[in-house]
Amino acid sequence: QLQLVESGGGLVQPGGSLRLSCAASGFTLDYFAIGWFRQAPGKEREGVSCISTSGGSTNYLDSVKGRFTISRDNAKNTVYLQMDSLKPEDTAVYYCAADFTTEQHMCRMTLRYDYWGQGTQVTVSS
Repeated sequence: QLQLVESGGGLVQPGGSLRLSCAASGFTLDYFAIGWFRQAPGKEREGVSCISTSGGSTNYLDSVKGRFTISRDNAKNTVYLQMDSLKPEDTAVYYCAADFTTEQHMCRMTLRYDYWGQGTQVTVSS
């Protein structure tokens, strides 16, 4: 069974940090670009960051540039999202998703990904 499982969410104070993990089972991430998305209550799901299959190309939502860092460890079949300097407006359910692609050096921030995880809650509040 193909699965993506997110972990690492939780409650953190403004200015704090969290590291989200996205682990794949049942398939290898070697041929998948990975995206992180989030959805806050009453808002549409939006792309936060993505990383190419090679790991050499990344994209970020403007509001998280300089604060979030995406990375991947193909040996562990896992992708990470390091989130620093968190703000209350970062509060949302965070999802990872996998996009099968033969393009090694690009990734998309659209919602048209092949596989999705179940999400992990991130709450930034004092």
